[in-house]
Amino acid sequence: MIQERAAETFAKLGWPTPRIEEWKYTNLAPLQKISWRIDDETREIETPLTFGARAFAELVFINGRLLRQTGARLDVPGDEHHYADWERNAMIALNYANMQDGGRIEIPAGTVVDGFIHLLFIGHGDGIWSHPRNQIVVGANAQVAIVETWAGTGAYFTNAVTEIVAGEGAVVDHYRLQCESAEAYHVGNVSIREERGASVTSRSVAIGSALGRNEVSVALAGEGASIVLDGLFAGTGRQHLDNRTVIDHIKPHCESHELYKGILDQNARGIFDGRIIVRPDAQKTVSRQENRNLLLSESAVVDSKPTLEIHNDDVKCNHGSTIGQIEQEPLFYLRSRGIGEEEARNLLVYAFASEIVDRMKIEPVREQIRRVLFQSMPERLPERRGEAR
Repeated sequence: MIQERAAETFAKLGWPTPRIEEWKYTNLAPLQKISWRIDDETREIETPLTFGARAFAELVFINGRLLRQTGARLDVPGDEHHYADWERNAMIALNYANMQDGGRIEIPAGTVVDGFIHLLFIGHGDGIWSHPRNQIVVGANAQVAIVETWAGTGAYFTNAVTEIVAGEGAVVDHYRLQCESAEAYHVGNVSIREERGASVTSRSVAIGSALGRNEVSVALAGEGASIVLDGLFAGTGRQHLDNRTVIDHIKPHCESHELYKGILDQNARGIFDGRIIVRPDAQKTVSRQENRNLLLSESAVVDSKPTLEIHNDDVKCNHGSTIGQIEQEPLFYLRSRGIGEEEARNLLVYAFASEIVDRMKIEPVREQIRRVLFQSMPERLPERRGEAR
């Protein structure tokens, strides 16, 4: 059984430590000291982040167990392939070993889903851990939008895996909002595989949890495939938000465009570790990677590590990273127009975040992200009345 093999793999690999290059900025030692337990009781609790009738279908999970489904019924993949790298990634192996419920979605070839599918995961209680696994298989020339929301109350631990397979010519729009409890831990792995001519957009927003880690692994396995990878992480207090991405250009004529932005206040720490790989046979690759970070206090810290690993000459690739504070010139301009200092700062921070949020195509998702983002950093981000363009 896959679960038994995965348990053996995790026992062999052990918990990741900062001695491993991919984990050099994040220490999971506090998690290992807790006797985590699975909560098998499915209970109805308040779920304020639902979309209801605005979604084509909505699935709500509590502590890794399906609570209810509304809207259209979803097909379950007939084959249980495992696309995430559980043999080399300890946290994916831990997920497989303790696998619980999740969205198992198959979109038949040529199908265009009208609207979006919402997967809402609620963590609840202290000392509880959950291991949801989502698998989205999108057939040739099919189109779908998937929204994941992660939230909850208490000191719990979520270790999640999402696998997305985009068939030939498929179009997938994927959103991931991590707004876990301020006492929670969250490790999320997203594995994306694209076939010939597929187009995937994956956008993540991380603003919750005491310690959060978001990994995205993309395999451009078909000629002419493309990926847009956007991320926004905003931390305050003593939050630790780690983002690691790998985009693997395997076939020729593929494109990747990546933009991650961080906003760090007080004693928060953020990490961006992005790697672009261009294989020897991946001629005519076009790739751009950028990480921009805004520090709002002297004690906030960000580590930025964009990396290109290129194994052929016929490519157009570049990357960049910036770390800075609010510029004085636009701040002075706003002050000269009669806007108070704090409100002026808020407007500039909002403008910085909006570059990511405004790209999101689904209006209810944009509104939800703005609302949660403003609530998480009330000292720095304006209320809805302060929005401006």
